[in-house]
Amino acid sequence: MNKSVSIKIYHGYGHKHNLVVYGHVFKRRAKTKQVYSNNIFVNIIHLFKLFILNPYPFVTVRLHFFDQTIYNKSEQDGFFKFEWEANTDVSAGWHNVKVEALDDTNEVLSSSEGKVYVPHITQYAFISDVDDTVMISHSATIGRRLRELFIKNPHTRKTFPNAADHYQLLALSHTEKNQPNPFFYVSSSEWNLYDYLIETFKFNNLPDGAFLLNTLKRWKDLIKTGKTGHEGKLLRVMRILDAFPNQKFVFFGDNSQQDPQIYTSIVERYPKNIEAVYIRNIRPERQQETQQLLSIIEEQNVHACLFNNSHEAILHSKSIGLIK
Repeated sequence: MNKSVSIKIYHGYGHKHNLVVYGHVFKRRAKTKQVYSNNIFVNIIHLFKLFILNPYPFVTVRLHFFDQTIYNKSEQDGFFKFEWEANTDVSAGWHNVKVEALDDTNEVLSSSEGKVYVPHITQYAFISDVDDTVMISHSATIGRRLRELFIKNPHTRKTFPNAADHYQLLALSHTEKNQPNPFFYVSSSEWNLYDYLIETFKFNNLPDGAFLLNTLKRWKDLIKTGKTGHEGKLLRVMRILDAFPNQKFVFFGDNSQQDPQIYTSIVERYPKNIEAVYIRNIRPERQQETQQLLSIIEEQNVHACLFNNSHEAILHSKSIGLIK
């Protein structure tokens, strides 16, 4: 265990009027260094360590962004969120932030540096689920999901064929190479797996993006990993839409759990903000139910596509002009 106080900052996002950065403060956590090994036991031990931690609740945290300083407190599970408006214009791209944890006398217990991403003004933005939409996870079956998670590492986890090709085409569609369309990855996986997912996506050549994950879990709750309620994911997606009210969004999900219901609810609330909804057909027995929900989406003049493989999705994106 690393017994000193530490801070983990996750990539933030936003624009001048609404910048957001998330993170956790820990009293102590297991020392983890990913080894990309084919040894199952090495992978199991590393993953288990990601869930051995002791959060620091209700500690004062201080964020520095250029000449601004903002204070907040961590929550019961050590989670903190900063949401602020910049004093001056913020150019598109990545910007540094610094977060400090303070004791009762304002002495710095720990500090860490992170980044916040301000997207370029582009025509489209993309919100994608992760498990069973991009990454093969078998989320509907807890045993198979845990097997994928434990015996593989970020370099051996499989993504669906052509999924990265589709996302890379979308990232550069209707924009310049140095101004890619932004991606947001919203997952039921816990913040424990943040670095694991970042490396998996990087290794599989998926576009950079901001990850919004689920509540931190401890080792004793490992069997519940990846399980979250409908409302949690709904709120995370809605926060992104609220942060970029003038942006046209495209959603990606699958029908292994609740994505079709969640996206239908959002389209009904924000029909003018959504360009298209894509659902990977993971559960053929739910195909009819999924198609009925997509029909409701189409009634709002939003494109919808239920696809079995990413090649079908690419052809659909070309047919509606999403990809040139």
